Amino acid sequence: MFRLIFLFVVLGAGLFAGTQYAGQQGYVLISVANKTIEMSVTTLVIFVIATLAVLFGLEFIIKRALRASSSTWNWFSVRKLKRSRRYTNEGIIKLLEGDWKAAEKKVTRWSNHHDMPLLCYLVASEAAQGMGDKQKRDHYLELASQQENSLLAVELTKAKQQVRESEFNLAFDTLTTLKNSYPNNSILLNLLKTVYIELKLWQPLLDLLPKLSKSKLIDSEELQILSQRGQCGLLSNVAQQQGSEGLVNHWNSLPKKVKTDLHLIECFAKQLMARKADSQAYTVVKEAIKKHPNSSLYNLLPEMNLSDSHPVVIMLEGCLKKDGNNAPAHSALAQFYMRDENWEQAQQHLEKALSVRSDVSDYAYLADCLEKQNLTRAAHEVSRKALTLASSS
Repeated sequence: MFRLIFLFVVLGAGLFAGTQYAGQQGYVLISVANKTIEMSVTTLVIFVIATLAVLFGLEFIIKRALRASSSTWNWFSVRKLKRSRRYTNEGIIKLLEGDWKAAEKKVTRWSNHHDMPLLCYLVASEAAQGMGDKQKRDHYLELASQQENSLLAVELTKAKQQVRESEFNLAFDTLTTLKNSYPNNSILLNLLKTVYIELKLWQPLLDLLPKLSKSKLIDSEELQILSQRGQCGLLSNVAQQQGSEGLVNHWNSLPKKVKTDLHLIECFAKQLMARKADSQAYTVVKEAIKKHPNSSLYNLLPEMNLSDSHPVVIMLEGCLKKDGNNAPAHSALAQFYMRDENWEQAQQHLEKALSVRSDVSDYAYLADCLEKQNLTRAAHEVSRKALTLASSS
C-alpha cells in the first residue's frame, strides 16, 4: 500500500512539474567510463518511475510465491498434525478397551507430528504396562520425561504403575519426590494413602488424613476407619519396639478423644495381653465397660490370663444386675463358669445370651456344656443350629 501511494505521489509530482515546465524539458548527460547517455529530464523521470514500478512488481511476485510455498508447507504440517491427533484419540479408546497392542501402535505411529507428544508416550507406556512389557513401559516413560513440563504427569503415571504392580517401596520413593512440590494434588494424595497402608506407615497415614478429608477425597466414615486402623497399627508398632511399658506411655500421651474410641481400647487391651500384661488390660477394659456397658469389650475378658478371676465374675454379675439382657456379659460370665466346671450355671447364661442374639461361639459353648452334663441329644441339636448359623453367615 505504501509503495502504491509513493508511486502515485511521484507520478503526480511529475505531472505537475511537466505542466509547469512544458517546452523546457532540460538536458541530462550521464557519462560512465567511455559511454555517455543523453536524455531530457522528462525522460529520466519517466525512466525512474518505470524502474521503481518494475522493482515493486518483482517484489510482489516473489512474496506471493514465497507465501504460496509457506501455505503449502503449512497445509502438509496441519494435515500431519490432524492425522496424529486422530490416531492418538483412537489409541486412547483402544487403551480403554484393553487392546494394548493396538493402542501402542496408534499413539506412537505419528507421535513425532503431534503437538503434545507427552500424551502419546504416556498412553504408550500404559499400553506397555497392560502387555506386561516393563522394558517398553520404562522406555516410553523416559521419552515422556524428555518433553517440556512433563515431571508431574510422568511421575504420577510411574507411581500408579508401580502401585498396580505392588512395587510399593518404589512407589513410595517416587511419590516422596513429588510430595513437597505438589502437596495438594488429589491423585498424589490418594496414591500416598494406598502406599502408606500397604507399607504399614501408620504415622504418615495419620498425618495425611486431615488433608485427605479437607480435599474431600475420603468421607467421614472412611476417615474414622482409617484413623482407627492407623492408631491400632501404631499401637502394635510401639508395643513391638518398646514393650508394654512403652505401649502404656504411648497410650497415655494420646488425646482424650482418641482414648474414648472403643475400637482403639480393644486394640490397646489386645496388645497388652499379647505382652502378658493381662492385669493392666483388665483394668483398661473394666474402666471402659463402666462408661460403655453395652460394648463388645466383654469378649476380651475370658481371653485374659488372670491369677484370680473372682473379681471379673463379681464385675460381670454386677453388670447383669443392671441389665439382664446384656448378651456379651452373659456369654463372658458363662465362659468363666465353664473354667470352674460349673456347667449348669454356664448353660443358663449361654441360653440367656442366645435368646437375645444368635452367636456361633455361644452355640458351641452351650453344646459343650450340655455334653458335659450327659445331655447328648440336646448337645447334638445345639451343634446342628451352630452349623446352620455358620453356613448361612
